[in-house]
Amino acid sequence: MSQVTSASESVQTVEEEDDHQRRGSGRYIVGLALSAGLAGLLYGYDTVSISGAIDFLQTKYALSPALQGLVISSIMIGGVIGAGFSGFLSDKYGRRKILMFGGAFFFVAALWSAFTFSPFTLILARVIGGIGIGLAAALAVTYITESAPTNIRGALTSAYQLLTISGIFLTNVINYFIASSGSHDWGVDFGWRWMLGIGAIPAAIFVVALWFSPESPRFLVQAGRVEEGYKVLERINGSDKARRDVEEIQLQIKSEREANASFSDLFKPGLRKALLIGIFLAIFNQAIGMNAISYYGPVMFSHMGFGGNTEFLASSLVGGIELVFTVVGMYLIDTAGRKKLMAVGSGLMVLFALGISFSYANNYQLLMLIFVMCFTSCFAFSMGPIPWIMIPELFPTYLRGRATGICTVFLWATNWAIGQFTPMLINGIGGMGTFLVFACTNLICFVGVITFVPETKDKTLEEIAELWKPKDEKQSNAQLEVVRATADLKQAEADIKAAEAELARARRAKERAIATKAAAEALVAAQKRR
Repeated sequence: MSQVTSASESVQTVEEEDDHQRRGSGRYIVGLALSAGLAGLLYGYDTVSISGAIDFLQTKYALSPALQGLVISSIMIGGVIGAGFSGFLSDKYGRRKILMFGGAFFFVAALWSAFTFSPFTLILARVIGGIGIGLAAALAVTYITESAPTNIRGALTSAYQLLTISGIFLTNVINYFIASSGSHDWGVDFGWRWMLGIGAIPAAIFVVALWFSPESPRFLVQAGRVEEGYKVLERINGSDKARRDVEEIQLQIKSEREANASFSDLFKPGLRKALLIGIFLAIFNQAIGMNAISYYGPVMFSHMGFGGNTEFLASSLVGGIELVFTVVGMYLIDTAGRKKLMAVGSGLMVLFALGISFSYANNYQLLMLIFVMCFTSCFAFSMGPIPWIMIPELFPTYLRGRATGICTVFLWATNWAIGQFTPMLINGIGGMGTFLVFACTNLICFVGVITFVPETKDKTLEEIAELWKPKDEKQSNAQLEVVRATADLKQAEADIKAAEAELARARRAKERAIATKAAAEALVAAQKRR
């Protein structure tokens, strides 16, 4: 009887291993997405840690509005530098290595910021931290995009934004507890140092997580390390889909080489449109005004009459709402689609920005908090995560790192402008006028989204790349049809092989079950004869 049981267990183990190879590992790709997405946690942490520290820094160093803006926006100067080099470096050395360098830069900068003794050394430390975040921000999403299965690519890429918002929410809570741990004078002397220095912890976790992660599979295939790329894709999608993915990537690379593809293609008709769309999404991810709330939320609430550290509590509520609706966006993005969510979100943000402006004009504290929370919730499921997801999707593999880097330069430059000029705007035209400006930028965003941004839901990265091929060239169209027909034929052949393999596995399982049953019946009969 023990032999029968052992044989049965062995059959079950083999079938489980075959099934794992066939389907891949969901936990594995989620782990990769979370590891790279920790770059968002760094970005979110810095966004809010400085917003909590800036009031104490203003008291300590008597900062003017312009210098206050520079302390906050200096990290974006570094971000522009990091983002500008990230694509070129990642296309040469790989996504993973540059991500790790970015985390290391931020780790050093966080500790340095905590031990500065003048606003100018703090600004320099924040520039260094910005280089780290600039290197990591765009590449984190690129890494996830190149690794994720098509049907859940949007949700997995949203891990970056989810961790960004998690960082914002947790840091608001941390700021509240630090500010409540001592007197205002203690906060001026020591509290802000804790707010900035704790950022070294998530930076260290980020570097360690990437140490145990593989390189992007599409980068590996393009770099000629096909077997390594296949093994990563196999763990993600299973054996059959991994083979098809590798063939499709190689076909795309072959097509690019035959066409003498180069970086200059990015500025030619076709891909030039993709670049303009990417730049548009990058600019309006920042220009719509959410970071004005993130950077200056406690100051805004304080000016509206919130006191006794309740301004930090109000910012924590806003961060909590942003976290909840980011999760909602992750659920909707692969079902409702990218374009529809961005159109709905930016349209509603026009109305809520007008509501914030109205509340400012009439000094309605509670109403302002409600409108800020509504504005934030719309951002969280639309223009917050989706530009980060779509920008890497728009470009072919050989250009993805560099093109995403260029778009991210525009994103960081706009982020810098928001951080630098928001306190000057509030000081000059007031909160009412400032949010009237943001209502206008949201309206421009809404019109742009519905006019020329495409839908990329349910399309593979290679299918999206085909969108930008010139449609007026007959030869290109003919070649495209050949490529598609060849890919469809290979996929059909692979499906037939997979079905035949499944049928063979089922037959073997049936034969083993019959043999097991016969052995068991023989054993029962032998026991009865005794």
